[in-house]
Amino acid sequence: MNRRELLLGGMALAGAALVGNAEAAEHDHMAHEHHHGAAGNAALAKSAADCVQTGEVCLAHCLILLGDGEKEMAACAKSVSQMLALCGALQQLANQNSKLLPKLAALAQDACNQCEEACKKHAEKHQECKACGESCAACAKECKKLSA
Repeated sequence: MNRRELLLGGMALAGAALVGNAEAAEHDHMAHEHHHGAAGNAALAKSAADCVQTGEVCLAHCLILLGDGEKEMAACAKSVSQMLALCGALQQLANQNSKLLPKLAALAQDACNQCEEACKKHAEKHQECKACGESCAACAKECKKLSA
């Protein structure tokens, strides 16, 4: 295959993708009469996603500090790591409107509370810990609504 054929093939593929995107944009989800059910869990899914995002930043920060010899960050890193595992799953189950969601929400609430407590110890010194702790508090609140 020469360069010209490769370039023309790439342009054709890009054109097909644009047509597919345009057709998808015209597709009206509001016209569907079936019910997805996940809309009621949107706040929980968003809160869990925020926990994951801020937690990843916090964990990366903790690892850097641990590498510099600041051993007091170990408990924070451990609690963030556990929270990340649970909140990632929580977000997925909330988006799927899973029957397992209430049970996982109760467990994730505990993990978020533990993470918030660990992050509070470093919140004044480290913005990453402060943001993570705040997002964990918000997620724990959303979890409590579901598991109550």
